[in-house]
This record gives sequence, C-alpha cells and structure tokens, in this order.
Amino acid sequence: MPFDWTVNPYRGCTHACAYCFARQTHTYLDLDAGRDFDSQIVVKTNVADVLALELGRDSWSHEHVALGTNTDPYQRAEGRYRLMPGIIEALASSQTPFSILTKGTLLRRDLPLLQRARERVDVSLAMSIAVFDDELQRSIEPGTPSAQGRLQTVRAATEAGFRVTVFLMPVLPHLTDSVAALDDALRQIAEAGAAGVVHGALHLRPGAKQWFLQWLSREHPELVSSYAALYPGAAATARRDYRRWLARRVAPLARSHGLTRGEERPARARPLTGGTPTLTLQQPTLF
Repeated sequence: MPFDWTVNPYRGCTHACAYCFARQTHTYLDLDAGRDFDSQIVVKTNVADVLALELGRDSWSHEHVALGTNTDPYQRAEGRYRLMPGIIEALASSQTPFSILTKGTLLRRDLPLLQRARERVDVSLAMSIAVFDDELQRSIEPGTPSAQGRLQTVRAATEAGFRVTVFLMPVLPHLTDSVAALDDALRQIAEAGAAGVVHGALHLRPGAKQWFLQWLSREHPELVSSYAALYPGAAATARRDYRRWLARRVAPLARSHGLTRGEERPARARPLTGGTPTLTLQQPTLF
C-alpha cells in the first residue's frame, strides 16, 4: 500500500461485518473480537487536537495519511461525535495529503469540506461495497448502509469532482463470486461513476476467521466444508488457485464495464496519533 501512516478515530465498529479483518485488534484493549468489537466502540474524542500537534512537528515530512484502514471513520458514531471534520482540517492545513476508505454514507456530509481540502492537498476517496444482495448484506454486515446508499454516495462524490475507487471486497466464495453476481456489481459500480475498482477474495485473519465461521455455520452450513478446503487450518488467505481463478473471472468483466482493476494487498501502517482514547461507548444503539 502506498502509505505508512494512518489515523483511526474509532476502535471497534458498529458496521458489525462478520468478516472484518480488524476484529483481533479489539483484543489489545482486553475486549473480545466478536460482540465487543461490534458494540463497545472506543471514541478518541481528542483525536483532532492530538493530530494537529503531531502534524505541526518539524520532523513531520508530510507523508500520505490513510483513514479507514482499520475501522471505519464514518461509522454511526461519527454522526454523533463529528471527529472527521477536525481531522480533515488538521491534515489539509498542515499540507498533508490523505485518503479515505469507508462504507459510510455519512461521507456525503463532509464533501464540501473535502472539496476545500483538495484545493490545498491531494485527497483520494474510496468506497467499500462487498455485497449487492440486500438479504445477504443485512445478514453478514448488518450495521452498514445499503449497497444502493453507498452507490449514491459514490455518485455524489463523483459529481463533487472526486475520482472514486470502489473496493469490491471481500468477494465471498460461493456467495458473491458467480459471473452473474460480479457482472451485476461491476455494472452498478460503473453506473455510479466510479473511476476504478479493486477486488479481492475474502481474507480471514485470526479473530475474524472464528467469528466469520460461526456466522457461516449458522447461515450457510452447506458451505462449511467448502470453506475449510479453501482456508485450511490457520490459513488467512484463500488458496492460490482460487485467487487466480477469481482474477481471471473479474478481469474481462471489469474491462467490459470500463473499470480499471487491482488486486487485494494487505496493508501495514503505523498509527499517526498516539493520543489516549478518552471515552468508551457500550451500546451501539446510541448512534
């Protein structure tokens, strides 16, 4: 990934995606990677102040900063705490380029601010949309906005002058990887005005793997043996032959819809803000 630094204003995520790779990070806080990750959200209410101080240091070299690499900065808590405007302003005023990856339609609130920031620094936006089947989406990522809501946000950001990339990931084996499903997803992404698409097969890191397999056993028990073969033992990535097969399937479909494509590449980045989280919310229904 083309960055070394991230800012994460929230720890845990009420999107509650069964496959979320960041689940294990909640155990660093002596919370569990399952229900706690979905419901006990740590809100770094001082994040903008700490960020402004760190960006103001003489040693800061104005490297690219990525938001949304661990948990979503536009999850429901952002509607209440409004941390992102301060973060955006701190980055822009310090001449620090940045990117945002989100599943949150609340991004639309900040488009005018992002347009002003873009006058000073490079700003790139990406929207994650993995599931286009409404029933499956409500089952596997129950706290997320609908795919249509996210597509409308892609359109709004495009009309605001941004080139938006859509992350069609994770692609779920036997659930969202058929030609019909992929073709329909790519068609809708293109119609929303996206400049490109990145795809990748489901990645099951520790914590996420256990939680996802519980969901699979409950909702699609007929697929448990297939997933065991695709992700044997402690493997986090799907077998290489499946990933190559998926790439060959996506490539012509992406070209037919005029979309560039890329492969999934795991990100490793250093957190930029070291400020101590100051508030823990116990109930996602507050948001």
